[in-house]
Order: sequence, then structure tokens, then C-alpha cells
Amino acid sequence: MTRTPRLPRRRLLLGAGGVAVAAGAGWGATFLKVYQDRRRSNVGKLSFRNAVRIPALLDPEPSADGRRHYRLTLAPGSSDLLPGRRTPTWGANGSYLAPTLRARRGDRVSVDVRNRLPEDTTLHWHGMLLPAVMDGGPHQMIEAGGTWNPYWTVSQPAATLWYHPHPHGATAAHVYRGVAGMIILDDEHSARASLPSEYGVDDVPVVIQDKNFHDDGSLDFTEVKLAESVAGADNLGVLGDTILVNGTYDPYFEVTTRRVRLRLLNGSNARVYWLGLTDGRTFHLVATDTGLLARPRAMERLLLAPGERAEIVVEFRPGDDVVLRSFEPALDLGFPTERFMGGDDTFDILALRAARTLRDSPPLPTRVDGAPGPVEAPAGATVRSFDFTGLQINGRTMDMNRIDQVVPAGATEIWEIERGDEWVHVFHVHGATFQVLDVNGQEPPEFVRGPKDTVYLYEFGTTRLAVRFDDHVDEERPYMYHCHVLRHEDEGMMGQFTVVEPGRVDRAPRTVAAGGGTHHH
Repeated sequence: MTRTPRLPRRRLLLGAGGVAVAAGAGWGATFLKVYQDRRRSNVGKLSFRNAVRIPALLDPEPSADGRRHYRLTLAPGSSDLLPGRRTPTWGANGSYLAPTLRARRGDRVSVDVRNRLPEDTTLHWHGMLLPAVMDGGPHQMIEAGGTWNPYWTVSQPAATLWYHPHPHGATAAHVYRGVAGMIILDDEHSARASLPSEYGVDDVPVVIQDKNFHDDGSLDFTEVKLAESVAGADNLGVLGDTILVNGTYDPYFEVTTRRVRLRLLNGSNARVYWLGLTDGRTFHLVATDTGLLARPRAMERLLLAPGERAEIVVEFRPGDDVVLRSFEPALDLGFPTERFMGGDDTFDILALRAARTLRDSPPLPTRVDGAPGPVEAPAGATVRSFDFTGLQINGRTMDMNRIDQVVPAGATEIWEIERGDEWVHVFHVHGATFQVLDVNGQEPPEFVRGPKDTVYLYEFGTTRLAVRFDDHVDEERPYMYHCHVLRHEDEGMMGQFTVVEPGRVDRAPRTVAAGGGTHHH
């Protein structure tokens, strides 16, 4: 049965009667002005004069119990993000962004997270499979001046993950100010894969963010101006007109090897990127969010929504000069929402300049032995349905005390995610890995056919996922599933689930027990 899309209440203003009434009061002129101004681009405006910063690798400290021990201090500072202007920012172990953490499957890790920010916050290990109490979601708050000491054993395959704050109601602002870092996981298979692996040389982190700035260089947190709200362009959050890569404005990377592996991370609050190279050359996708692909895939474009990661390998010739660009993304939103959500925007991201002499690279492998296989649900798997409409999931707003779902440990289930409106929505689940099975019954886009934890909801209808849950059991402390458009998450587009022993599903509590939300001093 075809289901009629349900539009948020504000969108009803665009019906024929609403347009006629509003236009008489000047709405039409306001709408046209806003619509024209919301097409943004930096193409032709950059000179690519700044060497892209490479986040430092944080070396672990030895500990008596054999763990790899990391120290992170979250604190405010100021940064040179734009030429000649200082910007008040937040960061970890620095004034903006955070160091890259690197670990290997089987490592026992621990982290001292010291919060020297002026607000309570959290630190979430996005994509990491670990106990809920160590997840860093909204229940693991770290008071201003406090310290949190999570620890876990890395039990998953090689992947590119990241970490960022996750305080309920304030995630967007904390991430926008700059607290975010990359996590690189290795395993025995990635070490033998012959992929570029020298950090910062041919294995390069690329954290993409968009910002708006005031004239004095300070960050502009304005999500919507009055005229934009009147025109109906006010539900996504900040869409910036300035692109930063690893905190660098107008960036280039000097290529010194025949092949370069780019670890792409969309660290933006809301913007979706449609990435490709300006000369149209083919690159190879070698990994999605939570793991390597068994076979590299040749392609020319890939879509990267907030929170998603992709690893690509690009081949160069001496003297090549090419730009990684975000072309106009097809967001499947329709007029006029497509433009209001960034669907008509084009941004140059990073210039890639090859030296005249390049060091040889190993040939790209045709197969990566040991890469994780597809997530497959068994016959008769539990099916759960989730409707993403407006700022709610299944008609409900996030309640920190309510358990929305209870899942048996180690299960693989079918989750059906329906996008029921013309807004950008991005599904993310904690504590699990999934495979996109189909979108409205059709094969999913090639660039999401791999191990995932985050995915753009491409069009009206249903995206079906095979979701494999980890075996960390906790009836009191939940994981999250939510929209990774950070404003949507903050306004309640989030649910909670616990993972319990299989025989406990029907008896497990449906509320968060006292003490389930821990506050660290």
C-alpha cells in the first residue's frame, strides 16, 4: 500500500491556500529572497594556500594493569580558523578539535577525560562497540571540572571511528565549538592489506566541517534568521558557508606517494556532502563506517551524511593538481526544501597537489582477506519499525527515563526506518553494526554497501537494515538510536534501548533505574 507522506505542520504553509494568504502579506517576496540567498558555494573563491593540519596521534601512557591509557582534557581556547582573526573555540588537548586515538583489536584501553569546559558535557565513542556505561551518551555526564574514566577492550575489526560530545539538548553546540576527534582501529587483517598506512603521509584524516562566522571571527550559532523562518527554512540547524578540514581554512595537502588513503569524516552538524574529484577521476572505496570492504569499489562520487565515515584510495601522477569537491547532493527532498537543506550547494573541500616525484605505493589489493562479511539476519528475525517524522521517532520525543526498546544480546534484527517528511534525517545507532539491505525495496547506493552505524535516509519510504547487536548486557543503562542531524537529536529525535540476556527481554525494566544516569565529578 502506498503511504501518503506526512509533512510537519510548518510545511503546510506551502499549500495553495497558505501561499495565497501569506503572499498577500509579503510572504512571497520574502520567500523568493530567502530561496535565492540559500544557494551557497565557495567554488572559485579559494586559493588553497594553507597546508592542511594533521591532528596529532595521541600516544598512550603505560599503566600498571597493561592498559593503553589516554589522557584527554576538554577546555576552551582560541584558534586561528580564519586569516587575521581569532575565534573562541573548544577542543581536547588543544584549542580546536582533538588528537587522533589509535588502537588495535584486542587492546585494553582506558581514558582520563577531564572536563575543563564551562559546561557539563559527555564524550561519546561513535562507532565503538563497548558497554553502555562506557559509551559516553547523555547518561554519562561529566560535570564542569570533573573527570570520567571509561575503559574497555577493543573487540571489533579495523575501522575509522570518531569521538564527540553527546549531552542531551546541547550536542550541536558542543560539537560546533570544536570538540571532535578521529579514532583509528587496526587489526591483523588491515596490517596485511597493502593499503596506504603511514599516518599523515599516505593515510590522511579528513575531518570536514562547515561553519558560519561573525565579522569579528567568532562562530555564528544562528540556526535560522527571521526571514528564513517565515519562508519555512528553519528545521535543520546551522548550515555553514565556510568549510574547514581538520580545522584548516582554504586547505591543500601535498601528495608524495602514488596512492593516498583519505579517511573521510563528516563532522558537520547538519550538512550532507556529495564528494568527488574535480577532474572526474575514479577513486576506490575501501571502507565504510565500521570496517573494511572485502573488495575495493571503483566510483566517482559518494554521499557522506553527518556522522558517516568512508575510506577512499586515490591514485596520483606526478604534478597532479585536483580538488576534492562536494557537488550538489541529491537529497530527495523536493522544492523548495532541497535548497533550504543544502541540496543546491557546492563546496571545494581540499586541494590535492602531487609532487613532481612520487614514492611508489603497493598496488591496490583486489581482495582484503579478513574484512568483515555482510551482516545477515536469520530467518524469522525480529522486525522493528521506526518512523522519522518532524522531530520525533514513532510519534515520541526523547525521554531520558524511558526505555523504548529491549534487545537480546548478540541478536541480529531487521530495523525498518521510514522517513515520513521532507527533512534531512540521518539514522545512527549506538552499540551495533548494520548492513543496509534495501531502500524502498531497491538495492542501496553502492557507497553504503558495507558495515555501517550511520546512514542517510534517502527518500520517502523505508530503509531496511540488518542490525547486529553486541553482547554487552546492562538492564539499567541504555544505548541510543537517533537522528544524527544534531539539532534534531537535541530537540528529542532520539530513543533508548537496552541489551539484555535473551531470556530477560520480557522482564527487563522499561524505565531507566535510579543511578542509570551517572554524573562524574
